[in-house]
Amino acid sequence: MSKSENVFNDLSKIFHEPKRLAIMSLLAQHSDGISFSEIKKNCEITDGNLNRHLHMLEEAKAIKVNKSFAGVKPLTTIKLTANGRKNFLNYLTTLEEVLRQASTAMENGDIRKAKTI
Repeated sequence: MSKSENVFNDLSKIFHEPKRLAIMSLLAQHSDGISFSEIKKNCEITDGNLNRHLHMLEEAKAIKVNKSFAGVKPLTTIKLTANGRKNFLNYLTTLEEVLRQASTAMENGDIRKAKTI
């Protein structure tokens, strides 16, 4: 459940950007991490934009970036941190609440009935 009276205030801005939401959702499905190239392919994002989003998520301590080599080829693997997993789950719970309120209001025929709108 959200912490503030206005549930919209609890939507974490770090996760609420569409590409970061996609990246985090993909990482949540790969507990052992996933390669930079797989994220790039699945999220349909350029190297530069992916680097920028990963940097922001890493600064927020939501992910850990590991650079290594697979033979002679560089390999960048990204995985969620425990803190990132917890915060992303909180974000998803809040987002579900926002969507539930909007859906309920829409079904009742008046979007203004949602308590936080």
